[in-house]
Amino acid sequence: MAREIEVLARFVAEMRLADIPEAVRRHARIVLLDTLGVILAGSERPEVAALRIRLGQNAGTGATVYARGWGAQDPRSAALVNGIAGRAIELCEGLRLVSGQAAMQVLPGVLAVAEQAGSAGGEILAALILGYDVAGRLASGFTPRPLAHQNGQVSLLAAAAGARLRGLDAAGVSLAMRIATTILLTPSYTNAVAGATALNVAGGMSGFAAALAPELALAGFAAQPDAVEEALGQLVGGGFATEHLTDRLGADWQITRNYFRLYACCNPIHPALDCLVAALAELKPRPQEVARIDIATYRFASVMRNPDPPNYFASKYSLPHAAAVMVVRGSAGYAALDDSALADPAIAALRSLVHIAEDPAMTALVPARRPARVTVTLADGRSATNARDSHRGDFSDPFSKAELRDKFRELAGVVLTADGVAAVERAVDDIENWPNIGELVGLLRRHGRE
Repeated sequence: MAREIEVLARFVAEMRLADIPEAVRRHARIVLLDTLGVILAGSERPEVAALRIRLGQNAGTGATVYARGWGAQDPRSAALVNGIAGRAIELCEGLRLVSGQAAMQVLPGVLAVAEQAGSAGGEILAALILGYDVAGRLASGFTPRPLAHQNGQVSLLAAAAGARLRGLDAAGVSLAMRIATTILLTPSYTNAVAGATALNVAGGMSGFAAALAPELALAGFAAQPDAVEEALGQLVGGGFATEHLTDRLGADWQITRNYFRLYACCNPIHPALDCLVAALAELKPRPQEVARIDIATYRFASVMRNPDPPNYFASKYSLPHAAAVMVVRGSAGYAALDDSALADPAIAALRSLVHIAEDPAMTALVPARRPARVTVTLADGRSATNARDSHRGDFSDPFSKAELRDKFRELAGVVLTADGVAAVERAVDDIENWPNIGELVGLLRRHGRE
């Protein structure tokens, strides 16, 4: 097996929270808060609620489902449902320089295993940070196959975080990672434009793996030495290079290299929406005055051009729809990009006026930059053009902590009272002093909306 995989496993098993810089821990608390809010709001999606009921009919206990009623299921099922919920509304954060939505794939498993194991808050935070680091570093060496969605491969190996919480040593963490390769998945991006919510199951399976793989390791299951290299390099991936996986390990922290989302849609189309916001602010048009919206952007964003998305989920991957919602409702956030937007005749009329093209020069700048240029033309001939090198929330233009906390309050408020939202926010800020996860779960159960 590659030496670098074993170094990563030892890093996860042995790194102390006190040795993680305070700035990294502070950022991780915001990541945790943001991800928790997305899970809570996503739990309200109808397919997620229906799955929760079905799995709960003969459920075990041991971990909390983060949804109305705050029921308990076995840790694997709880992590699965919470992870699916977090993927359902397209607001989770992600890795900036490589493909992945690490917090949503690491945190549900961490919360479930921590509840099972009685882990203290500091250990929960450390497991999130370290599991995130594994996901980011493995993704940096991984070449995904065309059409393969990021949530099916690398992040499932962040089962390392669950192994740490179960008390496994470096060899045990390595074994859990290698065992987890047997449940790597093959979700496709074509699910997104088709509105196939099955894609979100892949996000939930990372939490499932984090709860299951350590138990398989503890039970005595064996894995081949090169399981990670074979799986990522030959089976689900088109290549896997290990030589730089541990560069500046413990100095550069992957969780600080993330992006957040305030628009409730796929991240690649965010730069165009930022440009649209600026053009609309200049022109201040009424929706019926818009004659045309021209968008130039990089290739991956330019293919998200379906003007007639079939359902809520597909609408998250439609730049014409998101742009039309922005014009009509003044926002593309959680409340604006809802189910009702698909049936809004004013939005439907505008979708066909959005014209999208790839600019090869912009494509050449990815991933360091993710550009877009938008021109809005009105019926009276007036126009405005705005261009950006990348989306808001990127390294050069980060969201403020106040903006991210406001996002949490909106999303958590879907299922919590106002007092509960405030109490949970304070609790996450104080996570390192929790004796166990009961500090969080108790607040959720006391302050949940009926």
